[in-house]
Amino acid sequence: MKPSRLEAFSDGVIAIIITIMVLEFKAPETATWEAFKEIGPTFAGYFMSFLFVAIYWVNHHHLLHTVKRVTAGIMWANINLLFWLSLIPFATEWMSKNHFASNTTAIYAVLALLCGLSFTILQMAIVKKYPSNSELINVQVKNKWKTIYAILAYIAAIPFSYVHPYISCLLFISVSIIWLIPDKNIEDLMNEE
Repeated sequence: MKPSRLEAFSDGVIAIIITIMVLEFKAPETATWEAFKEIGPTFAGYFMSFLFVAIYWVNHHHLLHTVKRVTAGIMWANINLLFWLSLIPFATEWMSKNHFASNTTAIYAVLALLCGLSFTILQMAIVKKYPSNSELINVQVKNKWKTIYAILAYIAAIPFSYVHPYISCLLFISVSIIWLIPDKNIEDLMNEE
């Protein structure tokens, strides 16, 4: 299978995920600032999750540009990632409606961790398919610290959600910041080809 089919399928799933999230974002009943203030947690959760999904989409797009042919292992690793990402609207709505309650924030952190691990599995499946591509392996090595930080931050966010959920949210945002800009090394690798 060509990578363009896998990318198109993934783009469609991610577009649906974002659409579901925005459909759950309801406008206030009245036109007052007080009413808008009441939906603040919902907006914060939506913004954080939109950014989360968008960052995965951008990095996923860059990662798939390193693939020439898609194997069954790459397809299943990709499906695994999309499954966990598809639960983001549920976790976002639950967390937002409950004003970032500890249990809901902990579940969001577990889901974020599973998404991070799934993206790592997809990266490993791609590297396994192209073991002789030293440039691709170098790119993955350079991303190692970002990956380790993200996984440790998500693990830490689980107990921190019971200390204060906003600490967990700061950890989520810190991971988003380090992955916000796609890996320049992948772009350089694509330009060389």
